[in-house]
Amino acid sequence: MPSSLSAQNKNKRRQFPATVFWFSLGIVMEVCGSSSPTLREFGCEQNLLSRPDGSSSFVQGDTSVLAGVYGPAEVKVSKEIYDRATLEVVMQPKVGLPTVRERAREQCVRETCKASLLSTLHPRSSLTLVLQVVHDDGSLLSCFLNSACMALMDAGLPMSCLFAGVTCAIDTDGQVITDPNAAQEKESRALMTFAIDSTERRVMMSSTRGSFTVHELQQCIAVSQKASDKIFQFYRDSVRRRYSKTL
Repeated sequence: MPSSLSAQNKNKRRQFPATVFWFSLGIVMEVCGSSSPTLREFGCEQNLLSRPDGSSSFVQGDTSVLAGVYGPAEVKVSKEIYDRATLEVVMQPKVGLPTVRERAREQCVRETCKASLLSTLHPRSSLTLVLQVVHDDGSLLSCFLNSACMALMDAGLPMSCLFAGVTCAIDTDGQVITDPNAAQEKESRALMTFAIDSTERRVMMSSTRGSFTVHELQQCIAVSQKASDKIFQFYRDSVRRRYSKTL
């Protein structure tokens, strides 16, 4: 009797917490028999705001986000850290006031930026990242991550690596959809967003929602790592086009 119950439990999907952080994970598995992940069209503009030290506008399909970076600047004594910079992330929704959802996304972006920034080079200072939603048509957290990375680059802050955000959805048939829109997110039974670093393609952060198996989680990680190559190439092309005009 116990053996049959354990076998049934193995076949059940595991319900994971709404937000799970994974750090320094290597490549888990290869995407067998699948073509290159499909992503919506990207668009980016840097240094479009005058007041921030670095800014960017990032577009993924119909999802659009503005990002502004302020600092290094003077920090309040209550928030001062003696050996590194204090990083604050503020998200502003399109309408209304920030909710618990925005606070959870702020934490995801903040932990990712902390892992990539060399904050020890600016002790006792403040870094502020402000993210503004322009339009949300799905994969908003990954768009936040990509816009934040481009803004940090524009500000010239020292970083150990770049990072890319990729969102995967699992539909009712078990198919993995990369960079889903709002309608696809609504119909999916699981939604996962990963932050991938540019050096070793490791998972810096993950945010999950819904029910899925361990195999499906590993498959989404592998798909996200493969999709991040396109985003990093877009970073290179975008920066190359920008500086080729100024030189």
